[in-house]
Amino acid sequence: MKKRFFLGFALVSLVLAGVVSYFADSNPDGLDHVTEQQGIAEHAQDHPLSGGLLADYAVGGDDRFTGVAGVVGVVVTLAVAGGLFWLLRKRSGTGLKADEKSDVR
Repeated sequence: MKKRFFLGFALVSLVLAGVVSYFADSNPDGLDHVTEQQGIAEHAQDHPLSGGLLADYAVGGDDRFTGVAGVVGVVVTLAVAGGLFWLLRKRSGTGLKADEKSDVR
């Protein structure tokens, strides 16, 4: 049951990232708008990774590939989270045996 839930969750996440991201607003978000309005953005500098592969929520800066960037982001996030959960999971050999009682109440 858990496996089925997580596979469904991953599938829905991938579909949302791949499809809904094309409908995202291309206008700057609230913080960008305020910094431009107040003149703060005049002093802004590009981030060292601003020319990176997934910069500006698109692959290679091409807005036609926004959905691909979303899917890549979901895959990387699920891989990192899954890897961390796998590393930090409770190991079966470290717990109490069924016939032992715990002192914790």
